[in-house]
Amino acid sequence: MKKTSLAVILAQVLILQGCALDAFDPKPDDPAYAPALPEDEYTYAVPDGGIYNPYTSNTGLYTDTRAHRVGDIISVELEESTSASKKAATDLSRDSSNNIGSVSVGGRKITGKGYDTSFQSSNSSKYTGDSAASQSNSLKGQISVSVVKVLANGTLEVRGEKWLMLNNGNEYVRVTGLVRPEDISSDNTISSQRIANARIQYGGTGDFASTQERGWLSKFFNSVFNIFF
Repeated sequence: MKKTSLAVILAQVLILQGCALDAFDPKPDDPAYAPALPEDEYTYAVPDGGIYNPYTSNTGLYTDTRAHRVGDIISVELEESTSASKKAATDLSRDSSNNIGSVSVGGRKITGKGYDTSFQSSNSSKYTGDSAASQSNSLKGQISVSVVKVLANGTLEVRGEKWLMLNNGNEYVRVTGLVRPEDISSDNTISSQRIANARIQYGGTGDFASTQERGWLSKFFNSVFNIFF
């Protein structure tokens, strides 16, 4: 009976911990990294006549038409490449020795049952450790996003996604961020490195994506919640 109760409790703990394994992982849209949005400026009198209206047009007479309004489309060139490496080495050593001469009283050495009372000891310890880590990522491609908001200073908030249906699942790319109109090229494209506060996600669903993920039980035994090892 006790073994059955223990097994039930252990199963409940594993299920609960499996749902909370990713609780401490970084999440998108963290308030600590949110951009500072400019305050809205109110205009009490806006002229709406004439051939050219600077309040409704973002281009000059000799410039190309670029995205500048909500609903406009921008092509994003994905040009992400990261590389990181870290190496650490530790070498610690310590030696100690003690030497105490024989105890003497009145010029005579004191012995105990014929043994000298002198004392000698030595101790040494050494620790050596090495660690190295390296990681590199690259993402190339193109995705079209739409303007979802125009801020008071003219900065554009963009958002979009692309899904590719494959034989054994789907792949998707999602992009969100802030774009300056000045960084948009004449052909209405912009590099992903020019997007502020960018959130770029690339992933997949289906059999191929599932086989690359560990199960929740395996995640539990390799997490900080594992109390058995």
